[in-house]
Amino acid sequence: MQIRTGFGYDVHRLAEGESLILGGVKLEHNKGTIAHSDGDVLLHAISDALLGAAALKDIGTHFPDSDPKYKNANSLNLLKLSYDLVKKKGYRLGNLDATIALQQPKIKPFIDQMCFRIAEALGEPAEKISVKATTTEKMGFVGKEEGIEAYASVLIQAI
Repeated sequence: MQIRTGFGYDVHRLAEGESLILGGVKLEHNKGTIAHSDGDVLLHAISDALLGAAALKDIGTHFPDSDPKYKNANSLNLLKLSYDLVKKKGYRLGNLDATIALQQPKIKPFIDQMCFRIAEALGEPAEKISVKATTTEKMGFVGKEEGIEAYASVLIQAI
């Protein structure tokens, strides 16, 4: 059985009055992401990991922020489209492990819902999806609540 791994990373600045969407879940907070799409750093990192594992470049190649059709795009849809490309190349998800780095708000109460939304978008069992959260102990741009970042690692297997 052929397996491949992929790694994804995304970062966005935070600003007051913007929406904060993570893993397809809208969170109430005074700050949100500045972005061309909905700014879901978690789903962008996962999409990049999937595309990278299949050697399909990155999310910006397929859904460029210079294209007005992706303005305010729902990142769950972009994730589904990314995974469709991976499946067309002959691979399925083995597992996914992701981490969100964010000082505030605390997202632990939303992680199960995020995993469900991700699994639903991929058409895969939630048991294949792991999402974790961390702060940066008030260090760096994340700790100063200036930005948010997400990391994702995937394993894909030949069908």
